[in-house]
Amino acid sequence: MATTGADIPPMHAQSTMNKLPLVRRLEAVGFRAWPASSVQYDGSWQVRLTAGHPSKRLNCVVPLDPSDHRDLEIRLEKAQRKFEAYGRPMVVRETPLASPMLVDILQRQGWGRFDENIVMTADLVDLELPDALDHLPSHDVGRYVDASLLVDGADPILKPALAEVVSGIKPPSGLFVIENDEAGPVATTLCVQDNDLAGIMSVSVAAQHRRKGLAIEILTSALRWARMRSARTAWLQVGAFNEPALALYARFGFHEAYRYCYWRLPGEA
Repeated sequence: MATTGADIPPMHAQSTMNKLPLVRRLEAVGFRAWPASSVQYDGSWQVRLTAGHPSKRLNCVVPLDPSDHRDLEIRLEKAQRKFEAYGRPMVVRETPLASPMLVDILQRQGWGRFDENIVMTADLVDLELPDALDHLPSHDVGRYVDASLLVDGADPILKPALAEVVSGIKPPSGLFVIENDEAGPVATTLCVQDNDLAGIMSVSVAAQHRRKGLAIEILTSALRWARMRSARTAWLQVGAFNEPALALYARFGFHEAYRYCYWRLPGEA
């Protein structure tokens, strides 16, 4: 489902002071769980760039302080030059940590808001996990990357870049793959445990094998693994209009913590 700026409410309107510490912590663990190859700072802005992978989370400007609103237009131009040097269209990630003044400038300059996402959390301590078949995580990055690309139907040319990203994850990570004797890999999940937090970075099921309980099975395995390693809270990011995924995560007790979206100039996809 496509969205336009008019469809997405301003992110800063959702922000409250008591929410900001949680947003800051989840954004920080999210950066560690999905590391960009180049990270530079301009004030409180994090400029994330990754030449080999097109993921927006790896290629965006992330403002991290709503009170940081100095020289906004100049800093946007500087960031734009960095993205041009990488051959990437510049995108700005708007969370409740973005300055409202920055959002106003983006609107005035004709940037468009797109791709609304929800960051969700769940309490792992008292969560009753489904009685599903358990799967142990693999430590074979190559096997996981091959399976992930196949399950997602992604371009195999992304293999080196995805392998570099997954290999660059510093916190302990569980690489989960469900394989079918005939079809090969049919489901994958990446779980990153960062102290008491466990990030579910992806849950993917091959299109022809959906509605068979595989998502429940592999997500249960990942959360059980994280809880055994003393994680107390799970978190994830999901598209705001991905109804099947939202229904799945609700079954596991996930609820909304905050939302974010991206901005881009017209004509840059």
